[in-house]
Amino acid sequence: MLTPSRLVLARTRRGLTAAELARKAGVAGVADYEQGRRRPRPATTLKLAAALGFPAPFLEGDEVPHVDPGFTGDGPDRARATAAARLALGFAGWLDARFALPDPDVPTWEHPDPETAATMLRARWGMPHRPAPTMVHLLEAHGVRVFSLPPDCAGAGPFSFRHAGTPFAFLDPADARDAAARELGRLTGTSDPHAFARAFLLPRAALLASVPRNPVTEQVRAHAATWGVTPLALAHRLHDLGLLAPGRHTTVCANLARDHHPARHETSQLLTKVFTALRARGTTPHHVARHLHLDVEELNGLLFGLVLTALPGGRHLTPVPRR
Repeated sequence: MLTPSRLVLARTRRGLTAAELARKAGVAGVADYEQGRRRPRPATTLKLAAALGFPAPFLEGDEVPHVDPGFTGDGPDRARATAAARLALGFAGWLDARFALPDPDVPTWEHPDPETAATMLRARWGMPHRPAPTMVHLLEAHGVRVFSLPPDCAGAGPFSFRHAGTPFAFLDPADARDAAARELGRLTGTSDPHAFARAFLLPRAALLASVPRNPVTEQVRAHAATWGVTPLALAHRLHDLGLLAPGRHTTVCANLARDHHPARHETSQLLTKVFTALRARGTTPHHVARHLHLDVEELNGLLFGLVLTALPGGRHLTPVPRR
């Protein structure tokens, strides 16, 4: 029997209106099916599933929980991205049932300013003064379930939310470091995720202790490499902290404007190891997708760019299969 809310979810995921789905599937009464006023015949359900690119059993499953994501940008495709996030909940539940994943350790504070929130979180995570490592790995190690922003709704931009106490973040792996820091700030409840990201990636006390006052451009480039940020981002941060006088800040920024700084691609250590363990058991992404009643391309969209084909040599984030 068709679950009306799943039909709405699948249609939203494909970015279709009810009328567009009706034309594509060659059926009438889609709005009635979505609102539960009528039940489609099995043959009609098959047509709807085929038009949507979902296996028919997906439309007949249990209700899928709703989520309330916070988006960094104001781009299009938010509805499609939110629908993808609801599908990711099922995948996350599937993983949690089979692997002992890190427990969530991202507190929410009531009234912290971004600078204080970043300092508190760094202290809690035992990294008060050192550069942040790969941000995706760091989030995963503290219980954030990180997925890729599917390419067909990339315009929505990065986003995050909590569901049943577990934090989730959806990122573009090709440019994940700053976005991961911003979404981390959003998950802590800070008032300004952008300011939180600057303070988290470039902690005030560490910069005051290590960067000389009014550094020249080459010094800014060198310190930026150490902290894993662009030299321009560091120059602005030093200016905000009073370490770069306005005149020197202008000169350094003018020099850096000619530089090219490619985005840093980040991958998932956790998901890569999960799929390596699954492969060793003979479980392929097709098996996982079939279990979740998803097309494998839908699953791939949540992993796009995050999962390596080979097991990396990481050593401190190995998910343990549940017995």
